[in-house]
Amino acid sequence: MDSISVKVPVTVKAKLTEKLKENILKELEENIKRTELEIQQINIQERRVIDENKPDVETAEGAQQMQAIQKHFGMERQKRLEFRAQSLQRKEETEKLAIGAEIVQGTLERQVEIHTGDDMREVMNVEILVEDDKVVAIRG
Repeated sequence: MDSISVKVPVTVKAKLTEKLKENILKELEENIKRTELEIQQINIQERRVIDENKPDVETAEGAQQMQAIQKHFGMERQKRLEFRAQSLQRKEETEKLAIGAEIVQGTLERQVEIHTGDDMREVMNVEILVEDDKVVAIRG
């Protein structure tokens, strides 16, 4: 066997333009606001469920149930708080980026025919550079 067909990753990078930077920041801001609303909703739901189950707290079983309720809502709230913190950090990092910087947007796959003697670095290290949704370079 002298050749084989394989799928290899292709990195997609975007050249940061003012428009792209604005879009990224807007999306991050929307994520942060949506997450804050979800946290408020979780707090409201938790209070409602606790109020509905208050008479049961006086029994051992009721106290256990109350702990389970608080644990559940605490975990959901923590997930949102972590996501919010990550979004705030990404927003801060994005604000610092200079126009023209290249940022990784994701990966694609491509089908490649590899032959005996091919340089694997050339096969594996391929990236596409995009500027304002247009491909401006394919680097290999």
